[in-house]
Amino acid sequence: MGDILIVEDSAACATQMRVLLEQAGHAVNVVGSGRQAADLLNDCLSNDRLPDLIITDLIMPEMDGLELVEHVRDHHADIPIMLVTGQGSEQTAVQALRSGAASYLPKSELAHSLTTAVSEIMEMIAARQSREAVMDALVSAESTFVIGNDHQIAGRVIAHLEEQLRAMKYSDATGILRITMALREAVANAIDHGNLELDSAMRDDDGPGYSELGRLRAANAPWQDRRVTIRARVTPHEVCYTVSDEGPGFDPSTLPDPLDPENLLRAHGRGLMLIRSFMDEVTHNAAGNEITMIKRRPAELRTMPADVSVQDAGGTA
Repeated sequence: MGDILIVEDSAACATQMRVLLEQAGHAVNVVGSGRQAADLLNDCLSNDRLPDLIITDLIMPEMDGLELVEHVRDHHADIPIMLVTGQGSEQTAVQALRSGAASYLPKSELAHSLTTAVSEIMEMIAARQSREAVMDALVSAESTFVIGNDHQIAGRVIAHLEEQLRAMKYSDATGILRITMALREAVANAIDHGNLELDSAMRDDDGPGYSELGRLRAANAPWQDRRVTIRARVTPHEVCYTVSDEGPGFDPSTLPDPLDPENLLRAHGRGLMLIRSFMDEVTHNAAGNEITMIKRRPAELRTMPADVSVQDAGGTA
């Protein structure tokens, strides 16, 4: 469990989030504006008691959510920020994701998705903190993993690839978290929507039914025999991930633009929204069962020697 700072000027919404998170075992502090949050972070820094995660509204007095994201990225880059988005804040949310926020959740989804979304981020933070020993010699790596439709195994592969980025000091903590979250969303889509052929609309309408159908298909043919392939290439200049599944695919040209603010509040488009916000290039193959994502390294961090490399043979899980 973690220490969470909620930044929300609506008392009702703040109370709803506090209750949900405290029931899940988190310690929660609430402030009503971005300015109050910035002041609190400065005080926490002097006491070495910074929060593990910030959850912020976007439309607020004094300092709005976008300004808070930029402030945190400049002064407390290791703290991830989750946005809660409401009607009328879509354009600001797009800008905040591009500026450094790690995730977002529509306010309409808080009741049944907040604790799950926070748990995912907290698990990634805990995994990061438990792997502080770095591999100083690692400057580049190529690996291929072939896994079944098991989200736990997928999580372990993603944690391994995140560790590579941290060992190479590829970016700051939030930058690496954003890359890792994009990869997590791509792999989850490959398992759920690719191999298991689960309809996103079903998840929106009936969460438990969606999960139960996923478990049923994962244990039966033809779905159980399908695999997800994750190819990773990390160099001193860029990281490239390709995720492919063995499902029937889809027509990529029919995808709605996830960066269009009008689509931001559609819960089932959240994964692609995060992927396109966090990565520099995103492409699908013609069959619609493979996605390639590229993130270029900040120029000031491209100082690793180019004549040393580590090759990871990959594996089958």
